[in-house]
Amino acid sequence: ERNCKVIEFMELKQGGMTVSGYAAKFEDLCRFAPHYNTMEAEEDKCVKFENGLRPDIKQLIGFSEIRN
Repeated sequence: ERNCKVIEFMELKQGGMTVSGYAAKFEDLCRFAPHYNTMEAEEDKCVKFENGLRPDIKQLIGFSEIRN
């Protein structure tokens, strides 16, 4: 079950969810991926979150490169 949750996290995309819904699902599943739960991995976690957003929302963010 844990491995299924890790895979679900790694493949997570926003799709039809709201940004807040996607963020909640992201945080819920993130706890199953230990690499992303360290201070050293904060930037990786931000990149993962940003890459899962819908293209139209990613475009709104632009090149802000939010990293925390």
